[in-house]
Parts: sequence; structure tokens; C-alpha cells
Amino acid sequence: MTHVYIDRIGEFVGQTVTIKGWLHNRRSSGKIHFLVVRDGTGFLQVVMGKNDVPEETFKAADHLSQESSIIVTGTVREDQRAKGGYELTAHALEVVSTATDYPITPKEHGVDYLLDRRHLWIRAERQTAILKVRHEIINAVRDFFNHQGFILADTPIFTPAACEGTTTLFPVQYFEDETAFLTQSGQLYNEANAMALGRVYAFGPTFRAEKSKTRRHLTEFWMVEPEMAYADLNDVIALAEGLVSSVVARVLDKRATELKVLERDTSKLETVTTPFPRLHYDEAAKILLDKGVPFQVGGDLGGTDETVLSQQFDRPVCVTHYPAAIKAFYMKPDPNQPDRALCVDVLAPEGYGEIIGGGQRLDDYDLLLQRIKEHQLPPEAFEWYLDLRRYGSVPHGGFGMGIERCVTWICGLEHVRETIPYPRMLYRLYP
Repeated sequence: MTHVYIDRIGEFVGQTVTIKGWLHNRRSSGKIHFLVVRDGTGFLQVVMGKNDVPEETFKAADHLSQESSIIVTGTVREDQRAKGGYELTAHALEVVSTATDYPITPKEHGVDYLLDRRHLWIRAERQTAILKVRHEIINAVRDFFNHQGFILADTPIFTPAACEGTTTLFPVQYFEDETAFLTQSGQLYNEANAMALGRVYAFGPTFRAEKSKTRRHLTEFWMVEPEMAYADLNDVIALAEGLVSSVVARVLDKRATELKVLERDTSKLETVTTPFPRLHYDEAAKILLDKGVPFQVGGDLGGTDETVLSQQFDRPVCVTHYPAAIKAFYMKPDPNQPDRALCVDVLAPEGYGEIIGGGQRLDDYDLLLQRIKEHQLPPEAFEWYLDLRRYGSVPHGGFGMGIERCVTWICGLEHVRETIPYPRMLYRLYP
């Protein structure tokens, strides 16, 4: 028989096919078994009548346990009452392996219990829906930049220096003469790539050793980082707007089934169109103070601050011109307001907070060297970076977008831990 995947079952109505997968759940009604089978691409109801299969097959199905691996052959038929609109009338069943006492049952389980069994939890319908949306977001990101003419130029994971100091980095004692660090961003190397290729993006894992336990933080996460030569802050914002709106539109188009499983209110995503509203840092501070938020003007936005600001808009909002003193050494100051950086954070709506951070880079050699010293960073570690200002420096900029935070927002999740197959957090290294 023809082996088909469940997500293509609608192409085989009236035909006899074989499904290879696992038993998600089952129920019986007298002389009929209803088996819900999953194969990674979707879920399908299999109807097995006692008179349609040999007696031993019907008995075998009666005792099948959750997550047993099975191969089912039957006829595909359309039924709008069935999940997905199709079901399979079974003619034959092969039990490949029986699962015994599967630990994640349909009853309610605690989060820690589920995270300890994350390798099994990802089989659940909700979790597979999240991971499929993640897959779509990653594909949409790559397609967006590829179609825009950007070149993928990945950057190293082992770095000799940090973008923003070493206090939130993982040291690696491997190289003989110096300590390396797991990267927190590929940006500095990406700037060099942009000077060679014009418009580039890096896409890979990044690591932050922050002692953070908030619902928005992971220790290991994935980030896409575009960088453009001959670009200013407005170019960076326009690129960020285009990326986010394109990704959201792609997920709405391609992953409607998964969003329905997640019970996502898609009307909140349909408003994500360009241009996004823009707020100067001072305007953002005024909104927070007017709403009674105990915000310290001159400081960075915290999670609560971002939540309050993002709730004021029906689409992402761009907050610009943070105080230069709280931004990284490589941020270019605004010539018209030197104490402010030409930077932008994009905050997702519905209280989800920052998903993008970036801006225009400091392209003046003398000022960059001064900033490196002010941040008490070793200039010798940045000699190669300073070369970019010695040899053909140009205005340039870019940003980083965290994939997991983007998935959290688009899926409407409460915590970032469900957005990656195996989350790494302050107290979570297993499995």
C-alpha cells in the first residue's frame, strides 16, 4: 500500500493507504475502535469496525497503550466531523512496538514534571504545534533576507571578546593562551562581514549567563542578526518592520491549523502591518510615568515597562534614542543629541516586550576607541574590530531578533520555555 503522511491525507480520498505513526489516544464504542494516530505531520482519526478487520486485529487494538508505535492500512474518506476533515477506515493494523506506562497521560501535570520529560512532552499536540510555528518563523526569516539579497555569513560561537563585557558570558578554558567565551551575539563579526558583502545576516545559537529566571529569558537561544553597510537608523527600523510583518503574515498563511490548536486570537496578529509606531525614549518614559509606573528616567526599560508600553498599541512599537550611557560601546551617538544613542528596540504587542534590539553602529575610529576604554574593555582584543574603522569605514547598522521571543509572541504563550525543543534555563539542564 502507499505510505502517506497525515498532512497530505486529503490528496488520497477514496484510496487505500498506509499510515505509520504512534497511538495518541483511543476510545471504543461497542464494536468500533476510534484510534487517533500521529505521525509527526499531523493527527488522524482511524475508525476500526469489528467486522472490517480480523478478530485478532480488533482485539490487539482494544489493548493498545498510548504512544505504542503502529502501522495502519485503510481507506481515506472525507468527514467534516473528524479532526482535520478526514479519517481512515482501517483494514489492517501492525503493532511495531508497545509502550508501557507512558508517563504523560491526558490528566493535568505540573510544569516541572513535564520539563523533566521534555523529550516526551514534545510529542503532545500543543507542543508539536509550537515547534511547527517555530519552524515556519525560521523559514520565513531566511526567505525574507534571501529575497532581499542578504548573504548568510555565520559568525563564530567561540569568541575572544564580548560585545557588551564578559559579566554575562560563559567562559571556556580550552585555548592555551587565553579564555574564550560562548558568544552572546555575532554582531561584531557581522559588521566585518558587511564591509565585505554589503548586506549580511548571521543565524545561530547565542548564550547569556544572566542569572535570570523571568518568563522571557533562556540561557541558550537562537538569534538572527542582519547587518547593512551604508545604512542609518531609519534603514534599520525599516528592515525590522519589514521582517516582523513578513514573518507574521507567513505564519498566518501557512500555520493556521497550528494557531487554532494553540487557541491563538489571530485578529491580534492580523493588525501587524507597517509602519510601526515610533516612540522616542523620552516619550516612552512619559507614558510610563503618566500611568504610575515607578520608572527611573535614564535607566533601561524593564520587563514591566516593556509590557505597559507594548499594551498601548495594536502592533509592535519601536522605541528609539535610549541614553547612550546605558547602551553598548558600539552604539553611535545622535549628532543632534550626543547623550542619546541611535538605537531601537522593537516591542511586541499584547505585553510581550522586546523581540528586536539594534541600531546604527559607531563608525568613527577615535570615538570608538574612547568608548572601548570607557567601558573598561581591553583595546587589544578589539584591534581587528578597530580595523573596520581604519580601512574604509562607512555608516552601518543592524539588529538582532530573538527567535524564541518571537515564537512566544506569535503563539501567544506565557513562557519562553515552550518555544525550543530543549530549553536551557538557570535551573534547567536536563534532559
